[in-house]
Amino acid sequence: MSFRIGSGHDTHRLAEGRPLILGGVAIPHVRGLVGHSDADVVLHAVTDAILGAAGLGDIGDAYPDTDPQWKGADSRLFLMETLTKLNQLGWRVVNLDVTIFAQEPKLGPVKATIRESLAALLGLALDAVNVKAKTGEKVGHIGRGEAIGCHTVVLIARD
Repeated sequence: MSFRIGSGHDTHRLAEGRPLILGGVAIPHVRGLVGHSDADVVLHAVTDAILGAAGLGDIGDAYPDTDPQWKGADSRLFLMETLTKLNQLGWRVVNLDVTIFAQEPKLGPVKATIRESLAALLGLALDAVNVKAKTGEKVGHIGRGEAIGCHTVVLIARD
C-alpha cells in the first residue's frame, strides 16, 4: 500500500453582504468571505491538500478564478470533481485534519457540524475527520477580524 500526505491553505477576506460558508455549512454571521466562488476557505484548503497529495497541482490550476464557469460556484463542486480525479488514479482519502483561523465568529458551536459535513462529503467515518478552530489573538488580518484562513492536512492511500 502507498501513502501520500498533502497540505492545503486558503485565506479570504470578510465583507458585508456575503454569506459565510465553511466546510459546506452556512454559518450565521453579519459578514461572509469574498472570492470568485463561494469563497469557502475550508473546502478550498481541503481540495488543495488532496490535489497536492495526488501530485495534481493546486486549486488555482484546477479551478482558476479567471474562468467564468467558476464565478459564484459552490466549492463542494471543486471537492467532488477532485475526489473523482483522485479515485480515477486509484487513490482514496484516509483522514483529514482541519484548522480554521477566525477571530470571528466564534466557531466552537459549529465545529461539530463542519466536521460532519466534511466526513459526509469525503465519505469518511466521523473519527477520520478533525476540525479545530483558532483565533488570531487579535494579531494580523485574522486577529483584526478582516479575514478567515484555513490549513488542512490529508492522508491518501492506494492499494
